[in-house]
Amino acid sequence: MSELRIGDLCARIPVIQGGMGVGVSLSGLAGACAAAGGVGVISTAQIGFRDPDFDKNPIACNLKAIGDEIAKARKKANGGIIGVNIMVATKRYEDYVKAAVAAGVDLIISGAGLPMTLPEVAGKSKIAPIVSSRKSLGVIAKYWKKKFDRKPDLVVIEGPLAGGHLGFTAEEIEAYTVTKQKDYDDEVKAIIDLADELQVPVVVAGGVYERKDMEHYLALGAKGVQIATRFVTTPECDASDAYKQAYIDAKKEDIVLVKSPVGMPGRAIHNAFLDKVKAGERFMRGCRQCISTCKPDTIPYCITEALINAVKGNLNEGLIFCGSNAYRADKMETVSDIMEEFS
Repeated sequence: MSELRIGDLCARIPVIQGGMGVGVSLSGLAGACAAAGGVGVISTAQIGFRDPDFDKNPIACNLKAIGDEIAKARKKANGGIIGVNIMVATKRYEDYVKAAVAAGVDLIISGAGLPMTLPEVAGKSKIAPIVSSRKSLGVIAKYWKKKFDRKPDLVVIEGPLAGGHLGFTAEEIEAYTVTKQKDYDDEVKAIIDLADELQVPVVVAGGVYERKDMEHYLALGAKGVQIATRFVTTPECDASDAYKQAYIDAKKEDIVLVKSPVGMPGRAIHNAFLDKVKAGERFMRGCRQCISTCKPDTIPYCITEALINAVKGNLNEGLIFCGSNAYRADKMETVSDIMEEFS
């Protein structure tokens, strides 16, 4: 299997471990994936949630934790590539990027909006926008070239089978389940064609669970894949054992689309918390300054609190984000075993 080259960076195995917040992919998982020959990615989403001062000063705690987690991942990575995933919709987005750059991160992956200002603050770190259409890549590439004379070092295509917040409408996601793979494959090929013109490698994310999924996208012209859900049920994953067990216990019908309080559709495992929200219960206890589109006065629950509850194992009060294939997890497996499958 060919390696994944991102500028002067080289991953022996063409797999990027997808960033999963809050607290699912921190230094433990990212360091292990990097050490195993892939690209390890830390999610900066509310990364400082374990800090005692988090509720009072969430952004300050997050900015400190970015440097701390990158440093810890480096120690585990055995010289491998460490990246971060920073959502454009994050409040004070540029400050999060600067904190990662100051910590010497190799790669910054950025979606949940168009990362138009990323080159301005990314320094020497490699930069990769997450896109879902050829049009969005075209807009980003044209602006970056004109404004900063810079192009992406990598493009991540995130399809409708991905986990967490999704860059599609609920209607588009539902339609995808009917029209299946081919329609979106056409869009993937169109994005890859544009990236080839820019001489930029592409990795594809969303629904990639086993080696044949990667081979499918490599045949379309991608240079690698991004995988998140598969890595949750590993000892190295930073989430609680209860969180991992929820994946193992989930059935296909338990994987549902939810309307996130920050205004985007998401994919999650059905649980008692979602039933409470559907019944009209409101869980809003303070604001943790996460997403710029959030309206704390009107939303039914704080997504930060719900995700923290889940990752800590308080599942009945938590939102368990996942990818479309979460139900396929039936056991724990190590990062090295998963990476070996894709090597």
